Amino acid sequence: MNAQTTINRRSVTKSLRCRAVLPALLALGYSTLTTASVTLPDQLIGETQRFLEQAVEEYLQRSSIQARHEIEVSRLDPRLRLPLCDQPLTVTLETPAEPIGRVTTRVRCDGTSPWTVFVPAQVRLFRDVVTLVRPVKREGVLSSADIALAERDVGLLNQGYLIDIEQALGKKITRAMQPDQILAPVHLRQAEVIRRGDQVVISARTGGINVRMPGEALSDGAVGRQINVRNQRSQRVVRARVIGPGQVEVSM
Repeated sequence: MNAQTTINRRSVTKSLRCRAVLPALLALGYSTLTTASVTLPDQLIGETQRFLEQAVEEYLQRSSIQARHEIEVSRLDPRLRLPLCDQPLTVTLETPAEPIGRVTTRVRCDGTSPWTVFVPAQVRLFRDVVTLVRPVKREGVLSSADIALAERDVGLLNQGYLIDIEQALGKKITRAMQPDQILAPVHLRQAEVIRRGDQVVISARTGGINVRMPGEALSDGAVGRQINVRNQRSQRVVRARVIGPGQVEVSM
């Protein structure tokens, strides 16, 4: 066996090994494309990051919301190889409608070799919201000692939230809650300002005349609610709207 024969056999063996390894690499997601001719995961992440930064800024301006935000784009499979796009990539928000919370973007190439990749991300939007600072029992009326503002990621608050302490003061809480819990509109209702048996002033307007008479509340009532009231002069029971503590109004 001469030297040339040995070299040829080695070349054949090397070629066979390459042919055996190549399908395995392709099965793992590798491509024969060189790095210079592919779109890498880091490029997709960068495009998504830039798109979301702009989308969030536009959303905050459109909504007149004062907040800070953080964007975290999920990692992609580092073995992913896509043909290099000969046109600028197009990034759109797939879900949800607004760039808050868990979002998915669609990164698309409309070039000669088109492709589409969905890239997930997390957009955290931090605002000062009303939270409890001490336990409150069900039906408890909230005071300034019960609540405070604290920064939270509002993208996670599916039931909504309050941004002004005045929105909660004097309201009743619909269930027992613990410190650090976030108050949502669903947790609150108007507290009664009139109790059954209270002496009230009944106001009746007709034309330019305002008539006032004493009455007795026959049920509890919050501002804006209709309750039964007995006119203490005529002893008639009428429906009246609560307008404040000890004050009701009837329509004429």
